[in-house]
Amino acid sequence: MTSKLRRWLREGLFLLVMLAVITLVMDHFRAPQAPRDFASDTVVTLDGKSITLADLSAEKPLLVYFWASWCGVCRFTTPKVADYAAEGGNVLSVALRSGDDAKVQRYLSQKQFAIPTVNDTSGARSAQWEIGVTPTFVIVHQGKVVSTTTGWTSLTGLKLRLWWAGRSA
Repeated sequence: MTSKLRRWLREGLFLLVMLAVITLVMDHFRAPQAPRDFASDTVVTLDGKSITLADLSAEKPLLVYFWASWCGVCRFTTPKVADYAAEGGNVLSVALRSGDDAKVQRYLSQKQFAIPTVNDTSGARSAQWEIGVTPTFVIVHQGKVVSTTTGWTSLTGLKLRLWWAGRSA
């Protein structure tokens, strides 16, 4: 009986290691590329505030969240990002090809997501970053990209990445 349990544990551990390796390889190939001088580029949020990523990330790590209203996975990750923002987390979201400003604002209001958002109506800003997958999470600290990941992630995973970014600076 114990040999069978040991075999299952060994196979389970092997499966977890393989899953982690595959995830890391996929993240590497799908990683966005920050445009030149991105940190000093001024963006305007839906509420009319002009900001730069350098300013937002000067004190603590900033989560830049690329998402879309039509993205199936984003339906699971956006509430977690909104929860993090509601807890006082440093977040800027970029709505990719999700309609005009009014439509994106209406979507955020209906879902009760209070996240500072830049509307990328045409996808030009996301193309500058070479975003190929939604959702994409980029962590910026002191004007530098520290970490990126794509696809589903948990709130705990996001918090750990942001904590690590703050520690490694």
